[in-house]
Amino acid sequence: MLSRRKMRQEQGQTMVEFALIMPVLLLVIFGIIQFGVLYNDYISLTDATRIGARKAAVSRQTGDPVGLATAAVRNAAADLDASKLAVTVTATAWAPGADVTVATSYPYELDIMGVVVKSGHLHSSTTERIE
Repeated sequence: MLSRRKMRQEQGQTMVEFALIMPVLLLVIFGIIQFGVLYNDYISLTDATRIGARKAAVSRQTGDPVGLATAAVRNAAADLDASKLAVTVTATAWAPGADVTVATSYPYELDIMGVVVKSGHLHSSTTERIE
């Protein structure tokens, strides 16, 4: 009989401990989710920058390599908001052997449970040699 009463008292203690820990656990889980979304955006941005630099490096004879590279970056970053994506294409010269650099920037916000913890811009840059 005594063990049953003691077990019932411990169940109440467990419920109180759970109620105290649950907000912290939710904060950690939502933080992990937000960092995952931010990392996915960074990977998409880096991949799009790489694709744009490759397009600029191989398209010097097909008209406007800057426009083609910019369009390639925007098409490759389909899961990002294109209106917020900034693309810069620079080249030392549009001749074989010269370097072309594609740089991109995309804004981010770390929003955990309705509170913006950090905001800024993700940056990525890729340099390719013109063929």
